[in-house]
Amino acid sequence: MSHNPIRPWRDIERRKSRQIMVGNVPVGGDAPIAVQTMTNTDTSDVKATLGQVMAAAEVGADIVRISTPDQASTKALKEIVRESPVPIVADIHFHYKRAIEAAEAGAACLRINPGNIGSAERVREVIKAAKDHGCSIRIGVNAGSLEKHLLEKYGEPCPEAMVESGMDHIRILEDNDFREYKISVKASDVFLAAAAYHGIADATDAPIHLGITEAGGFVSGTIKSAIGLGSLLWAGIGDTIRVSLSADPVEEVKVGYEILKSLGLRHRGVNIISCPSCARQGFNVIETVAELEKRLAHVHTSISLSIIGCVVNGPGEALLTDVGFTGGGAGSGMIYMAGKQDHKQSNEGMIDHIVELVEKRAAQIEAEKAAEEAAAE
Repeated sequence: MSHNPIRPWRDIERRKSRQIMVGNVPVGGDAPIAVQTMTNTDTSDVKATLGQVMAAAEVGADIVRISTPDQASTKALKEIVRESPVPIVADIHFHYKRAIEAAEAGAACLRINPGNIGSAERVREVIKAAKDHGCSIRIGVNAGSLEKHLLEKYGEPCPEAMVESGMDHIRILEDNDFREYKISVKASDVFLAAAAYHGIADATDAPIHLGITEAGGFVSGTIKSAIGLGSLLWAGIGDTIRVSLSADPVEEVKVGYEILKSLGLRHRGVNIISCPSCARQGFNVIETVAELEKRLAHVHTSISLSIIGCVVNGPGEALLTDVGFTGGGAGSGMIYMAGKQDHKQSNEGMIDHIVELVEKRAAQIEAEKAAEEAAAE
C-alpha cells in the first residue's frame, strides 16, 4: 500500500534464478511469481475447457495447464490456444508424439520428464519441436512416480532421490543444448516436498515451479498448500506456483494469490482485513465480509480494506488500510480513508457505501499509476 512505510523485517530475498518465457509470461529472474492452475475437463471438449481457462484467467491466472493424453486432446489444443487469453502448458507424461503435437498446436510450454519418453532419438525430436515452436519445458518430478532405479537405490521416495531425478532430466535437456526449462519436485507430504525443493534450489539456477501435489479438498488442501508453499516462498524459493486442490480451478488461483498476498509477494484485488466478530460487534461482521467479497471480486487493483466490528482494534487496523470501517454501536460506525477518520456511516447502506469507496479509490490508484508510467516514457 502506497502510504505505508517499507518494513525491512518483512523483506523476502528471492533466490536468484535465470529467466525463461512461457508464452508472453516471464518466469524466474525478477519477474513476479506467476500463478497457475489446471483444467479438469475433457480436453477434447473445447467449449468446456476454454470455459475453465477463461474463468481462471478472469480471477488472475497467469498460465493454465491442460492435460493432453491423446490425439483428440492435442487436436483440440490448437483451438484452445488460439482463443486463450493466457499461455497454455500441455501436460504430457510418456508419449513423445503428444509432446510434438502439442508444440505444433501452439502450447507455450510442455510439462514432461524427458527421461520418461523413450530413446535418446525421441527425446531429441521433442526438444527440436520445442525449439522450432518456441516452447519452454517444465520438468515435473513427483514423489509418487520416481524412476524404478532411484527407488531401488534409495529404498523409498526421499528428497535426495527427487533431486537426483530432477538433475538427471536437466542433464538430458542441457546435453541437447536446451535451456528454456523450469523444474518442480512435488510431493503430497509437506516435509518431503519442502526438503526436495530446498535441495533442487541449491543444485540448479533454473526457475522453480512450486506445488504440493494432490493436496486434498478445498479446506485441507488450502491449509497444506499454505504451509508448504508459504514456507518455501518465505525462504525465497519459487518462481511460479500451482495450488493443487480437489476443487474448481478458480479456487486454486484465488488461494494461490492469497498465499502470495500474505507474504507481500503479489498484490491483486481487495485484501480484506476483518475480525472474527464477538459480542462487541456493532454490526454483523461475518455476513458483511461475505457480501463484500462477492461485491468486490471484480476489482483487480491492489487495495486494502479493514472491516472491524468494534473500536477495540478497529482504529488500529484502519491506520494501515486504504479504506476502513469500524463499528461503533448505536447503528453506525466510522469510515477511515488512508488510515484517517473521514466520516460516520450508518450500518444501513454500509455495504453499498464501502463498495463505492473502494471502487473510487481503485480508480484513483490506476489513474496515478498511468500518470507515473506516462511521465516515465
